[in-house]
Amino acid sequence: MKKFANARVMLITSMAIFGTIGLFVRNISVTSGELALYRAVLAAIMLAGYLGITKQNIPFAAIKKELPLLMLSGIAMGFNWILLFQAYKYTTVSVATLSYYFAPVLVTIACPMLFHEKMGVKQWICFIMSTAGIVLITGIGDMSAGSNHFIGILFGLGAACLYATVVLINKFIKNVEGIHRTFLQFIAAIIVLIPYVACTSGVTLSGLKMSGWICLLIVGFFHTGITYCMYFSSLKDLPGQQAAILSYIDPLVAVLVSVCILHEGMSWMQVIGGMMILGFTLWNEMGEK
Repeated sequence: MKKFANARVMLITSMAIFGTIGLFVRNISVTSGELALYRAVLAAIMLAGYLGITKQNIPFAAIKKELPLLMLSGIAMGFNWILLFQAYKYTTVSVATLSYYFAPVLVTIACPMLFHEKMGVKQWICFIMSTAGIVLITGIGDMSAGSNHFIGILFGLGAACLYATVVLINKFIKNVEGIHRTFLQFIAAIIVLIPYVACTSGVTLSGLKMSGWICLLIVGFFHTGITYCMYFSSLKDLPGQQAAILSYIDPLVAVLVSVCILHEGMSWMQVIGGMMILGFTLWNEMGEK
């Protein structure tokens, strides 16, 4: 019982921390590609230290057949971060995060095609209503909504597509533990992001102020390295459904940070749209009982 309670506290804490990442990203004046690369590097260093201290060896001989899938999912993860960070630049943290949380709906739609899972009436209702929520968030028909806002939503939805890709690829990976899987995905992200950054923005760290450096280290070590360790350590001791429900703390905290700390406004239509996305996606993940 105590183990279950500790796992629950760790998951709640990690989700709350994930929800604050937009606050720190806003203060890091580098390109989204650079930020994704530095985040992966710092997190990989942290996880390498964790694996070394806990004496966990990665069984490469046993997982060599799944390494291509791990590399592919790591690449998708890296570019997923780039699009999410771009979304933060064009629209509010709350709208970017809510657009990003369309990913579970995309996974629901893709599963019947990839895994021959049937979609019932409930799944179709959740898909239609969550899509309607996205429409309300975009402000279609509201001429006061700027083009940058719409571009930010498109980046958020692009990030959602890539995150859904990561989730779907991971369904094919059966023999790699969570922490090993994440570490190898970070390595794959680093491998592909280094040439991407070299060919686009290059390294611009020299222009970072002290506050930017602090925020970068927090995002890399704290939001990614430490929090990912907490997240995966908690998942193995919690039922899947409860973990899915508690994961909605992330977007709720992000909305609170956006409105209460960053003072970014949300229209009533966007509030309703956000509630529709989170509510119907949550209902979709809950069992029939």
